[in-house]
Amino acid sequence: MTTQTLVHAKTRTVSYGIIGCGMMGQEHLRNIALLDDTAIGAIFEPDAGMRAAARALAPKAQFVDSVEALLEVADLDCLLIASPNFRHLEQLQAIAARRPLPVLVEKPLFTDLTQLAQIDAFAASYPAPVWVAMEYRYMPPVAKMIRQAQQATGGIRMLTIQEHRFPFLDKVGAWNRFNDQTGGTFVEKCCHFFDLMRVLLKSDPVRVMASGGQAVNHLDEQPGGRPADIFDHGYVIVDFANGARAMLELCMFAEGARFQEQISAMGPLGKIEAFVPGPGRFWPEHLGPAPVPEVVISPRSPKGPRLEPVPVDPVLLEAGDHNGSTFYQHQRFLELVRGTRSAAEVGLDDGRWAVLMGLAAQRSMATGASVTLASLM
Repeated sequence: MTTQTLVHAKTRTVSYGIIGCGMMGQEHLRNIALLDDTAIGAIFEPDAGMRAAARALAPKAQFVDSVEALLEVADLDCLLIASPNFRHLEQLQAIAARRPLPVLVEKPLFTDLTQLAQIDAFAASYPAPVWVAMEYRYMPPVAKMIRQAQQATGGIRMLTIQEHRFPFLDKVGAWNRFNDQTGGTFVEKCCHFFDLMRVLLKSDPVRVMASGGQAVNHLDEQPGGRPADIFDHGYVIVDFANGARAMLELCMFAEGARFQEQISAMGPLGKIEAFVPGPGRFWPEHLGPAPVPEVVISPRSPKGPRLEPVPVDPVLLEAGDHNGSTFYQHQRFLELVRGTRSAAEVGLDDGRWAVLMGLAAQRSMATGASVTLASLM
């Protein structure tokens, strides 16, 4: 890290350059606007509709026609990449070649195993901090679970993550309908959960076994004349170096559920669970208020589950679909840019592991065989 790239004056306005302002990019704009002493300096968004939506959120920003033009804008202090998955690596490389500022890059870090050497080369040479946007770590109920997991379980030996949610939403050019543009569902969507596995278990994965496919969603869609091939469900079992085991269950045709995510961690002392509702804008009004996130701690002795509601600030719920986590992530990234935090909390190595676990799951689903992480690297 070169200190010259960081903003040291605590009260100086930090100016962001934004690459990509689709649905997630606009969520970032709304959350940056909630932070003191921040501004959107420049935006590159090639789609006219998304550009108009971004202009409404950031009317003072300068709009440019390329990543290269954005990097020529003076007074930018940091960059955010929220473009389609398959653009992330090439845009990181373009930034490295021209103007290596601190970067917050949306997940996944890359999409194909053939890009691993390029990611490693980038990580070894990039002189400024890079933060990979793993928002799920910062959802208040999940963050509470992470803080309390060791005490509640006595050391996690089993971890289960369940996501029952809505299908992939419509994106510009339907880029999220194809494995070759997303990395596959278990890279695009589930890298969040593989990251949480490593955080909670404090260990790295060694083997992945998975089964999944496309059962319900997008079966009749042919964007650009080719059939959508993105998976919509699956099971993944992961063995970790410390002997712990984790499982992921994903179903993307189950949006009728009360909670979207349920995370359960078990150890010799007991069990802790986090229950996370989906986006409030999808909750039917006739059912009343949307569910409140919960953490439940269930000791083995003395028995007696304890439910702890974890309400989220309504202002943050209005700013995005991720239970306030995008705001809390930006708070920490801003500390990094200002120089009051020494390193990215979610670094390139974290982003690399999450993608490799997703690619291993996709390969296991395709071949029917278990996949060791060593075989991918």
